[in-house]
Amino acid sequence: MVKIAIAGGSGDLGREILDALVATGKHEILILSRNDTPTFALAPGVTWVKANYDDANQLAEILRGVDTVISVIVVHTDPDNRAQKNLIDAAVRAGVRRLAPSEWITSTVLPHMPWYAGKVEIRKYLEDINKDKKVLEYTLFQPGLFLNYLTYPHKSAKHIVQLELPISFAHRRALMVEGSDEAKITLTTAEDLANVVARAVEYEGEWPRVGGVRGTELTLGQLLAIGERVRGAPFHIERLDAEDLKAGKIKSSWMPMPEHHAISPEELEKLRPTFIGGMILGISAGHLSVSDEWNRLLPDYKFTQAEEFLAAAWRGKLDEMGL
Repeated sequence: MVKIAIAGGSGDLGREILDALVATGKHEILILSRNDTPTFALAPGVTWVKANYDDANQLAEILRGVDTVISVIVVHTDPDNRAQKNLIDAAVRAGVRRLAPSEWITSTVLPHMPWYAGKVEIRKYLEDINKDKKVLEYTLFQPGLFLNYLTYPHKSAKHIVQLELPISFAHRRALMVEGSDEAKITLTTAEDLANVVARAVEYEGEWPRVGGVRGTELTLGQLLAIGERVRGAPFHIERLDAEDLKAGKIKSSWMPMPEHHAISPEELEKLRPTFIGGMILGISAGHLSVSDEWNRLLPDYKFTQAEEFLAAAWRGKLDEMGL
C-alpha cells in the first residue's frame, strides 16, 4: 500500500486518476482541495483535506507520511506557479519520495501554446531542487492529446470534459497549416493515462524524469484518413497560413469553440483566436507527439488504439451538422 496525495483531485483529470487508483484497492488517498467539503461521494480509503496552497508549512503537515504526490493543478489558473511551488517545497520538507507535477500533455509547449508556460517553469524548478543531489524523484507524465476530445460532443470518458478542437470528427472539418500532413500527433485515452499513473505508483524502479505515455502515434494525414473512414465521408480541410495564425488571425469558414469550465465565457471570447491559432500551429508542428518511456517500462499494458476507439465511439451517431 502507498499513501498518495492528489492536488486538484476534484477536477476532471484528477477524478480519472483517482478512480484508477481506487480500483486497485491498495492505497490510502488524500484529495487536496481548496473547498471545505467533498464535492462528490468518497470511496473507501479516500480522505478529503482542505489545503491552503499559499502556506507551504500547512501543506508539509498534510503531506507527512505521504509517499507520492500527484499534481493536477490547472497551470494557467496558478499565478506565478505559487501553488505548485509551495506544493513541491512542502513535499520536500515532509520527506515525500515521489512527485508528478501538473504536466499531462507534451514536452514541447512553447512558443505556440504560451498558456502552458507554467509547466516549463515548474520543470526548471524541479531540476534546480535536484541539481546537487536527488532530493525528490519525479516524472513528467506526457500523453499528448486526449483521444477522447475527438468524440466531441459525445462523452467518451467518465470525467474528462469534452473540448472542441481544430480537428473535428463531429463536423468533419479540420484546420491545419499548409504542408503539415506528415506532422505527428500522439493520442491517448484518459482511461489509459490514469491506468498508467496507477501502475507507476507501484513501479519499483526509479521513475524516468520524462514520462511519455504513447497511446497511438499518427501523422495528421493518417488521422484525417481515420476520420473519413469512421465518419463515412470526406473531411473539409482548410489549410491556413502560419503567419496569419501567429498574428491571431483565423482566416477560415469555421472556428471551434473550446468551452471549458476552467475558462470563463468572457475570457474564452478574448483568448479564442490565440488559443485556436496556437493549437493549430502546435499540432501542425508535431508538438503534440510524445516519447514512450512508460510504454517501455510497462510492456504488458495494452493501450487503446485510435481507430478502434473512434469507430466504436462514432458508430450510429448522426452527423452533428446534419450532413
